[in-house]
Amino acid sequence: MSQRSATPVILSGITPSGRLHAGNYFGAMKQHLEYIEKGEAYYFIANYHALTSLRDGKLLEQYTLDVALDYLSLGLDPEKCTFFAQSDVPAVTELAWILGTLCPVSLMEKGVAYKDKVAQGLLPNIGLFTYPILQAADILIYHSDIVPVGADQKQNLEFARDLAQKLNNTFEGEYLKLPEPYIVKDVAIVPGIDGRKMSKSYNNHIFIFDEGKVLKKKVMSIITDATALEDPKNPDTCNVFSLIKLFATPEKLAEIRAAYLAGGYGYGHAKKELLTLFSDYFAEARERRRELEKDSDTVRDILREGGLKARARAEMVMQPIREVTGIIRTH
Repeated sequence: MSQRSATPVILSGITPSGRLHAGNYFGAMKQHLEYIEKGEAYYFIANYHALTSLRDGKLLEQYTLDVALDYLSLGLDPEKCTFFAQSDVPAVTELAWILGTLCPVSLMEKGVAYKDKVAQGLLPNIGLFTYPILQAADILIYHSDIVPVGADQKQNLEFARDLAQKLNNTFEGEYLKLPEPYIVKDVAIVPGIDGRKMSKSYNNHIFIFDEGKVLKKKVMSIITDATALEDPKNPDTCNVFSLIKLFATPEKLAEIRAAYLAGGYGYGHAKKELLTLFSDYFAEARERRRELEKDSDTVRDILREGGLKARARAEMVMQPIREVTGIIRTH
């Protein structure tokens, strides 16, 4: 039967799909780093999920290590959370199969995320179609209490609750805990260079660890309107100011806002301000990343240790389910 934790279990994952950008940081990673203090955190790199669209093994391995490097560089403390690769917990796919045998096809056919991804050009495959089942297993295998998600992931969290209830009802017990919805309402919508939501799909991103000429070129290419230098400008409709808000202190932000409204302050001035703020904000993390890149064995060791901890908790949840479903293991 399920065992309740003395402190809330927080669960989140990120799919390794390449270098991470400012939208990833302010939209999810920053919150992950903060949530560590609020409970028992399990953060995983969802490399099985990446297989729905990535077909290069060496690239997936590199992306997985890159995500680990980014999180560790940005301040994630593996002593304060369980940080691991999804593939280091075999019970996840075991539970996903069991949940799949209980899941009506009609439930997956309601999946909005699947339809959206296909509309964006991803080739339909069974892995993409049943993605919410594996995601449900990710959530349920650790008896998660809190799963911070944006509104676009609310449906998949509801699927996880539905499947947990389905298993509990079928086998007449409390084998899986139903996680409470925790929709993060104040997630920053980070604009990209073209004003749309920052995304690698739109090629409008600024990577977290961009620097030098590369960073300057991207910042200076942010789209603005044609308001003349001497005229007042509306900071609330400016892509540059939207990004400045993420980095600036309240005092600095007020100063820049006043300059916008007063006139005589051009978008070039604002972009130079953003360039400095961006570079300074991630300066220490960039330095830590350079050091960590020299010691990939340490990064792998951290993931390995996290995987062992996650596997132990998953086994605690999985063993009663094996027994009640009649799955025999001879070792």
